Amino acid sequence: MRINVIDGYAENVDRLRAALEASCVVGAWEWDHVRGVVVYDAGAARLLTGNPDLADRPINGPMALAAVHPEDMTWLMDHMLRAVWSGGLVLAEYRVFKPDGSVRWLLSRGRTHRDEDGQPQRSHGILMDITEIRDGGDRYVLGKPVAGGDALERAADLALALRETLTDDAPAEVRAAAELMLIRLGRALARRMTH
Repeated sequence: MRINVIDGYAENVDRLRAALEASCVVGAWEWDHVRGVVVYDAGAARLLTGNPDLADRPINGPMALAAVHPEDMTWLMDHMLRAVWSGGLVLAEYRVFKPDGSVRWLLSRGRTHRDEDGQPQRSHGILMDITEIRDGGDRYVLGKPVAGGDALERAADLALALRETLTDDAPAEVRAAAELMLIRLGRALARRMTH
């Protein structure tokens, strides 16, 4: 199977999937604010609902986040709603339960898009499994972007791009440094937002 992108370049699906897995990407999501539903791919459906059969279907309500750890649910929903209304980057780190009862840490990153009147229309993004690199510290979240393009926000975007670029054959210390930089930037942004 081949995927054609806008410029006509075709990429093999297996290579694309391998690149996503190498960058810890385990799912994709889209939130339609007008209809009030989310649509997950199979990875996101498995991790967020506990049921991969819900992939590619519009879902809403408690079923959409059934696998999210109960201790993270309230702040996560509050953060997501604030991020949607402030526009821009959506970034949150939280826990989910797998069907076997184990806990995984996810990093959800996306953007909210608005209509010409400034109303949120949709948000879409990716999920990354960060369980292996989680250092046991506080979670970080990022929502409202600073007007005019904030240096720390740009640095966080670049750190995410760096982490997504590194493959398994990159030196472990380089991958670890990229992860640490992303975590530290996220925490700095979160601290600034709460002050």
